[in-house]
Amino acid sequence: MSQAHIILLAVFPVFCITGAGILLRKTNCLSEEADQSLLRVTINLLAPCLAFDSILHNDALRHFGNIALPPLIGFATVAIGIGLSLLCRRLAGALTPKQAATFAVSAGLYNYTYLPIPLAQALFDRETVGVLFVFNVGVDISLWTLVLMMLSGGSIGRDWKRMFNVPVVSILVSLALNFFGADRYIPDPVMKTAKILGQCAVPMGVILVGAIMADHAGGFRSASGWRMIIAGCFLRLGLLPLLMVLLAWCLPCSVELKRILILQGAMPTAVFTIVMSKHYSGDPLTALRLVIGTSVAALVTIPLWLRFGFWVIGQH
Repeated sequence: MSQAHIILLAVFPVFCITGAGILLRKTNCLSEEADQSLLRVTINLLAPCLAFDSILHNDALRHFGNIALPPLIGFATVAIGIGLSLLCRRLAGALTPKQAATFAVSAGLYNYTYLPIPLAQALFDRETVGVLFVFNVGVDISLWTLVLMMLSGGSIGRDWKRMFNVPVVSILVSLALNFFGADRYIPDPVMKTAKILGQCAVPMGVILVGAIMADHAGGFRSASGWRMIIAGCFLRLGLLPLLMVLLAWCLPCSVELKRILILQGAMPTAVFTIVMSKHYSGDPLTALRLVIGTSVAALVTIPLWLRFGFWVIGQH
């Protein structure tokens, strides 16, 4: 089986599950009232279990370089993405301060969790999946610092504490247990329970992503901002993935981290930018345009970028 075929087989089910979420919302099988409860279960139980299962007994995460470097690079890639997008705001037609900030955040912040995790599980070994969770700690920190400051006008206030959420804490605890060898004292039934619960995290999260996209599809259809969508797709699915591939090629880091750089670089805009822009005085319509526009285009671009990136780093 060719690499292109493997990549397509990995990408297609994720978008099918997203479509299932859209269908469930449209048929009222999944109500908006249920979203918050399901989201809390996913964030506070299922996602930590998935991190626990992916990090413990992971030999790649017994090396300090795979613990210290991924969060720094995760934070830096979001910062670079936001900075470049801010420079292109006028070309995108983002003229007001709210539009400019939201455009920069939406183009700069990639979908770093529910889309790349199943792809990493399908394409790589569990060592690479574990490094992905560590990488995402840095992205999560950027979400509650850089992104929050951009949207709220320069003040993070009390919300900076949200970077220490249950998934992040579970990752840090799991890393410590694994690094110091304490993971061997964890009973096997506990590990099996975490594995079973963790396997539910990604499908549930992707279904919720589809439901959120269905809620806002009407706003996208009424929008006329094709200039902004095209500019966002150029940045999020063109220039920024190329920069991530170049980083993977030139950085003296592990092959696991190189794979994660290529995978995350190929991702569309994070759906959570819609929620953030609503809650922190951004422009939700701008976020909506980029989320839906890049997600649709990503059906084509993800396999292309993954194949090209793996060729660059010698992972044919």
